[in-house]
Amino acid sequence: MSLAEDIQVIFERDPAATNLLEVLLTYPGLHALLLHRLAHRLHVLGIPVIPRLISHLNRWITGIEIHPGARIGRRFFIDHGMGVVIGETSEIGDNVTLYQGVTLGGTGKEKGKRHPTLGNDVMVGVGAKILGAVTIGDHARIGAGAVVLSDVPPNATAVGVPAKVVVFRAPDGSSRRVEHLPDPELDMISALHRKVEELSARIELLESLLSPQAPQNDGGGANRMDGGPNNVPASSGQRSGEH
Repeated sequence: MSLAEDIQVIFERDPAATNLLEVLLTYPGLHALLLHRLAHRLHVLGIPVIPRLISHLNRWITGIEIHPGARIGRRFFIDHGMGVVIGETSEIGDNVTLYQGVTLGGTGKEKGKRHPTLGNDVMVGVGAKILGAVTIGDHARIGAGAVVLSDVPPNATAVGVPAKVVVFRAPDGSSRRVEHLPDPELDMISALHRKVEELSARIELLESLLSPQAPQNDGGGANRMDGGPNNVPASSGQRSGEH
């Protein structure tokens, strides 16, 4: 881990970076990472208070809060950075990118490992929240605004609230999609839509059978037109008897 490598990563991942002086002076993600490394080293040495003071100063200057206990790998990049929170037991692999508003947080007051673990080459979109001791696999992507409460496998993309895996990508690192997974919510909505259409068709059929224009059939042949006895008016027998 070196300053030169950190600067190189910024030029690789941010097309807005134009020159070295601009990166050194105006990129809060770089400033936050440098201050965190100092705080983390002091934290590992067991020095009290001072690491947290550095973390607090880091937050005040950059808008990025990183607990001194968090472990961060090489070539880490925070783009824009405002509102990023990285909890104490978070573990971040190499070549990871976080965008503004990302939270790597816990879900309660439990002790021990309670924050996420991010593998290598992970990208976490704007405003995403990854909560609890979940694991995000290598080359995974977390969509903007997602709330991740369970593990995400490698080479997968997870979106939504709560986040669900929606697609896998080729393990060779390309963006080619190799598998589409079913969407349970969409399947349920589609099934309900089909049921509504079926019930509507049955209601229309019942209404057509019960309408006044529909032919009536009482089973006794009251409306038979075949010339049988049931088709003779009641008064005709009386008149023939009179003659």
